Amino acid sequence: MSAVTTTAAPGPDGATSRLGWALADSWTMTRRELAHWARQPVEVLVNLVFPVMLLLMFTYLVGGGRGVPGDPTEYLVPGMLALTMAFGLEATMLAVTQDLGKGVIDRFRSMPMVPGAVLVGRSAADMLQSVVSLAVMTGVGYAVGWRWHNGAAAALGAVGLLLLLRFAMLWVGIHLAMVAGRPEMVTAVQILVWPVGFLSNVFATPASMPGWLGAVVEWNPMSATATAVRELFGNPGGATGSWAAEHAGLLAVLWPVAIIAVFFPLAVRKFARLSR
Repeated sequence: MSAVTTTAAPGPDGATSRLGWALADSWTMTRRELAHWARQPVEVLVNLVFPVMLLLMFTYLVGGGRGVPGDPTEYLVPGMLALTMAFGLEATMLAVTQDLGKGVIDRFRSMPMVPGAVLVGRSAADMLQSVVSLAVMTGVGYAVGWRWHNGAAAALGAVGLLLLLRFAMLWVGIHLAMVAGRPEMVTAVQILVWPVGFLSNVFATPASMPGWLGAVVEWNPMSATATAVRELFGNPGGATGSWAAEHAGLLAVLWPVAIIAVFFPLAVRKFARLSR
């Protein structure tokens, strides 16, 4: 564990505001997580390379996006960007369970620091890695022929929706990691990511599926983000005319907000009850 320094809690009349104290502790925890990147470069590289391998496989071997008008990569790449926001959570979950198993979190909780700083630091580091993953995937998408057509503002909006989905998935992962408690349980929990990821319109349009399955797929939170991102990028979306497809932008905001509203307080409450 890297050395972590903390400052004493400010008193009511202290010069340092409580907000400043909270930000300082959170930044300390974020730096701790970032320091792990330098010591574990292989793990970081694997998390970056895995979605790239999936994109190349579905572009050249499996044939994702087939049947959609135009270049199939313009359907597939935005979907893969959405899927990337679900992958890599196992690294966060493992980090949380390892800290629990080694007593690191108990030690932090005994220090004069903001209790939530540990969770904020973990989430901030994860979001930074997600930005890097999006940059890498965007570059690979350009290399295989994908383009966006609606300008920089719309592209930034698409990136914002992708990161919002990641932030929501992150709190699901943190909560489930604390529930699992042990690294060996993470494998069982992370299997849940695969049905959510593949039971979506990332690789194929709902119109190409059986009616009941297509309806389920359209209401998947990842499908909403993928469809909204395609619209913002100006890529073909394989729209079916359903309410979910026509209001994908709205659902791409509501779904993550609802997930955060449920799992953020659950994670905070679970963290507060540790070692009681």
